[in-house]
Amino acid sequence: MQNEFEFQIDHERVIAGVDEVGRGPLAGDVVAAAVILDPKIPIPGLNDSKKLSEKQRLHCFALIKECALGISVARASVEEIDASNILRASLLAMARAVQGLSTQPEFVYVDGNQLPKWHYSSQAVVKGDSRVAEIAAASIIAKVTRDREMVAFEESYPGYGFARHKGYPTNAHLEALRSLGPCVLHRRSFAPVANLLK
Repeated sequence: MQNEFEFQIDHERVIAGVDEVGRGPLAGDVVAAAVILDPKIPIPGLNDSKKLSEKQRLHCFALIKECALGISVARASVEEIDASNILRASLLAMARAVQGLSTQPEFVYVDGNQLPKWHYSSQAVVKGDSRVAEIAAASIIAKVTRDREMVAFEESYPGYGFARHKGYPTNAHLEALRSLGPCVLHRRSFAPVANLLK
């Protein structure tokens, strides 16, 4: 179902939305996406990625890739997460995503309650992925991208179940961690992993 977004697209300015996915998992990078939508081409069914089924997400993902004026995906690595913290890494990934846009925005909506350190005119929007169309689009791009990466890691790191849980701390993942120990994808600064390494 199409969401009724509070923030309407400004036809006079180049507007980007940026969001990240992967703050909660025990493994893998945090991935961010920045999207500039075309005000003339609304995306049917666009909504917060968490409120869409996988089939709906993939459908929106394809439409965004086809119709958006700009898309950029960036990340902060596991090493960067462990060296600082997940909040700083998330803000870093979002800053990289916006900087990577081929068309630079005049204004940026950022999901959450904090802004990256940058020069862009911007606004942080709590629950922005259900309030701003550009953030919703960014959340879908980031979610599908990261999910696909974690599925691909299943072959390189068998036994952990990355294709199923995408690195999140499910019971099956925690059991695999206890049995196999952490792999290079695991975040050493996160308690369940750190406790196993003690």
